[in-house]
Amino acid sequence: MSHELPLTIKDAAAALRTGTLTSVELTTGILKKTSKLNEALGTYVTVTEESALEAATAADKAFAEGVDAGPLQGIPLAVKDIIATKDAPTTANSRVLDPEWGKGVDAPVVARLRGAGAVFVGKSTTSEFACGMPDPDKGFLIPRNSWNLDHTPGGSSAGTGNGVSAGLALGGLGTDTGGSVRFPAAMNGHTGLKVTFGRVPKNGVVPLGYTLDSVGPMARSAYDCALLLEVMAGYDPGDVYAAKVEVPAYTEALTGSVEGTRIGVPMPYFFDVDGLDDEVRAGVLAAVDVLKEAGAAVAETEIPYAKQAKVANSVTMAAEAYSYHRDNLVHRWTDYGCHTRITIGRGALFSAADYWQAQRFRTLFCRKVAEVFSSCDVIVTPTWAKPAPRSDEMSAESMIHSPSFTGPWNLTGLPAVAVPCGFSSSGLPISMQIVGKPFAEATVLRVADAYQRATDWHLRVPPIASQLDA
Repeated sequence: MSHELPLTIKDAAAALRTGTLTSVELTTGILKKTSKLNEALGTYVTVTEESALEAATAADKAFAEGVDAGPLQGIPLAVKDIIATKDAPTTANSRVLDPEWGKGVDAPVVARLRGAGAVFVGKSTTSEFACGMPDPDKGFLIPRNSWNLDHTPGGSSAGTGNGVSAGLALGGLGTDTGGSVRFPAAMNGHTGLKVTFGRVPKNGVVPLGYTLDSVGPMARSAYDCALLLEVMAGYDPGDVYAAKVEVPAYTEALTGSVEGTRIGVPMPYFFDVDGLDDEVRAGVLAAVDVLKEAGAAVAETEIPYAKQAKVANSVTMAAEAYSYHRDNLVHRWTDYGCHTRITIGRGALFSAADYWQAQRFRTLFCRKVAEVFSSCDVIVTPTWAKPAPRSDEMSAESMIHSPSFTGPWNLTGLPAVAVPCGFSSSGLPISMQIVGKPFAEATVLRVADAYQRATDWHLRVPPIASQLDA
């Protein structure tokens, strides 16, 4: 079935308009795959089959009547289960969140996609409250890597990540506070965009780090992410952090050309830090060579204080998360998963002085990064230091001591896209990260799209999907 279904939103949208495929057929095919693979992959907490088929039927009816709401009409998507949807409960994969939270309401980002005719297949799994690691004792499905079930799918937008990779959705929503859109995209071999802070409204989303959180699109390709972002982006008065910035036509910016685009490659820390896998380093540098051959101007550069930026982002996230969860941690400590309560609880160990020092550093770091961008249009780094590790090797300690190539961009609020650029010798995806200036999503997506026109890493289908076909 899966090879009969389009891999990308772009191709599915074309098929819906030529009549070679209906939204009901597309949605039914994805629901069938979901019923067979969801238990193994742990993609969805809730599958909204009835409302999905209703939306698909409405999309087909609109097409028949000559009504076209845009390229997302009739496209099946996944929604991370910390984002409110009116047709399914929001749990944050936790026993702590009030069951009434967000009940019967669409978050603005969901309402916009629904208004564009999108079909929502279900609420996808996440790390509890978008942090920590899964706790099997709490009864939620454990998400797994689509390329190797023994390995982590990345977090916290794990379900959307492995679902897009395995074809259980053509795209979807994740949130990113320190890398939570980009980690799953990197580890499952597709594209994931962390948007500029304030670019997409985040009211109706359970918070983690108030000044770090963003809602971003996840899909196979940069083009598909651009399609999603055109609908998702824009001001909403319900989000005090939302930016009143014009939304460009992102897909029109994807010209296929990087001629003259200035790419900075920060070798210190990002390419020489202890813990960086040799295959990841080689894969990302090979991807930079592809862009150079396509006409980009590549030069080595340096991001001052990149190592310290991870610490500042971690302090900020822990302190802000603790401020949201403090009362529940006091009264319902054991209701939280064992990893989550420790991850959030350590925010209690930071003083107001620690938090404010992190913000002082943040101001300095933003200024230094802006100086780097005065001589380049984008910066390219690895997304993650290693291919996806085994799930039984993951620990809070390993995350604390690992280098972070993603957190610094949450600290600055800059846009960054994770793009697959190869596979390790063990068959796991490798990913590069393209970082841009504030609100320059069009630029990072253009560079990513140009790379994907020259390669096909983002179109590789994981073994579990192939086994289903057999």
